[in-house]
Amino acid sequence: MTNPPGQRPRAFRIPSAEPPPGAAEGEPPQAPPRAAFRPELGPDVRLVEEPFEIVEAADRVAVPVAPRRRAPWVSILFGAVGSLVAIAVGLSLERLVADLFATAPWLGWVALALVALALIALTAIVGREALGVWRERKIEALREQALAALATRDHTAAQGVVRELRALYADRPALSGALQRLDAVGDAILDVDDRLGLAEGELLAPLDRQAKAAIAQAASQVSAVTALSPRAIVDVAFVVYSAARLLRRIAAIYGGRPGLLGFLRLARAAFAHLTVTGGMAVGEGMLHQVLGLGLAARVSAKLGEGVLNGLMTARFGLAAVAVCRPLPFVRATPPTVNDVAGQLFRGSETDKA
Repeated sequence: MTNPPGQRPRAFRIPSAEPPPGAAEGEPPQAPPRAAFRPELGPDVRLVEEPFEIVEAADRVAVPVAPRRRAPWVSILFGAVGSLVAIAVGLSLERLVADLFATAPWLGWVALALVALALIALTAIVGREALGVWRERKIEALREQALAALATRDHTAAQGVVRELRALYADRPALSGALQRLDAVGDAILDVDDRLGLAEGELLAPLDRQAKAAIAQAASQVSAVTALSPRAIVDVAFVVYSAARLLRRIAAIYGGRPGLLGFLRLARAAFAHLTVTGGMAVGEGMLHQVLGLGLAARVSAKLGEGVLNGLMTARFGLAAVAVCRPLPFVRATPPTVNDVAGQLFRGSETDKA
């Protein structure tokens, strides 16, 4: 039996009245995944939450995100040790100020003023770190809302995403014209893809160009330093420094202001993304270039190491774009390694010639 033209085979799951294997007798059946009824989608359409979250990478690779593993005993350990250290520091300062007051009153007042100044500086640092983490979580929540709006075709959610995106970049004079053009079509009737794509083209397209330029510059610098440095320790130190600087720069381009904790959080997310998608984002053209890299390494070992380090820096930069960009790639083409590090291979071919 053949299907009529224009129809694709479909699979249907037949519900079974038998209890699932391994279930005890008399035990109530497990509840199915939660389903949300959407009247605008029809009377028989329900949106079922999937057990795993799917994130679209910068190179349009679907990446399943595993559930977070929590270790409460580790958190309790660090919390208890941190509290003990804080109490010990407080008691030491109290004894120091009391001893200075006993020695000379003016020394005690000076020490007390310095303690107050240190507390003010500590409060400012903690506030800056908290603000940076809050801003990063806001960007992540914005990206998740955009993905949900695209999946459910929710026009109201898409309008909310555009409003939050506009508020995120409202303080940038370079984007004032784009914000005005975006406000001009704020009440227009647009599809979800068109509305988010318009916001992406007006607000994020200039930022994407800046991010690609930053990645290309960092990859070129890493490649040049690796090819010219006399020792391997210099290569490692410069690669780590360049990766950290590149991550901060990309986060700042897309609106993040990471402090120390925010930077560590972004670095963990970028490395996790790079670990998951690193082996899946290599196409045929990239494979040919890597084979050409092996030929370049035969001519000059340092040249091959430089191109390889530049390539890895570019991959890390693309992973940073994936975790720092407030919207998924809707209409724009995601950047690839060829876009940001193609000059490395062209340079190696010129050096071989």
